Amino acid sequence: MAGHSHAANIKHKKALLDSKRGKLWGKLAKALQVAARIGGGDPDANARLRLAILDAREANMPKDTIERAIKKGTGELEGAEQIEEVLYEGYGPGGVAVLCEVLTDNRNRTAPEIRKIFDVHDGKLAGANAVGWMFERKGIFVIPSDQVTEDRLMEIALEAGADDVKTVQGKFELTCDATQWAAVSGALTAAGIQPEISQIGRIPKNIMEVDPDTARKAAKLLEALENHDDVQNVASNFNLPEEALAEQR
Repeated sequence: MAGHSHAANIKHKKALLDSKRGKLWGKLAKALQVAARIGGGDPDANARLRLAILDAREANMPKDTIERAIKKGTGELEGAEQIEEVLYEGYGPGGVAVLCEVLTDNRNRTAPEIRKIFDVHDGKLAGANAVGWMFERKGIFVIPSDQVTEDRLMEIALEAGADDVKTVQGKFELTCDATQWAAVSGALTAAGIQPEISQIGRIPKNIMEVDPDTARKAAKLLEALENHDDVQNVASNFNLPEEALAEQR
């Protein structure tokens, strides 16, 4: 059955960053450092760090680079930046909601740069919780349908605390509360299932339909935000048509 795919936009964003590997590694190093600082350097006891390591490995980041970023976060190595997490909220073309997760060592530099990106792309930066309430923080897994039957996946996923399993574009898309990501990930691994995508992200509660021209303009705003060195993740609530998605690849 067809349906709106949260994974499609994730893969789209990843492809954009993969084409700029140096920038991607810089973003991942920040995520590793912050995760280790907050929860410690043991990935078995720190789900956020475990996810950051998976992302880094998927991007082919060298093992020693990963370890160095973790040690900076735990204080074992000097030179760690004082990085803070900031969530910017705003509106894009057509009034679509945009959430932008940032890790920055200089909020006074980053804030005006993010504001300018919104302004240049017919958007508007807004205040705290202007659009945040429209999204839920969820674990997202995408699994090829040749790995497991839907009934078996449903059984594994729900037992581990997942919310939903659906078929989108010939693959299984599984979602769970962000706090259950580690449990669901572990259950899938124990069952010998290898997700194509395993990520924690912000999912809109409702999808906004916009015309193709507005979708293209909004997609350009998201791409510009994703290209900023301090931006980790961008989420929006509009449906990006396949033809517009293809143009952005």
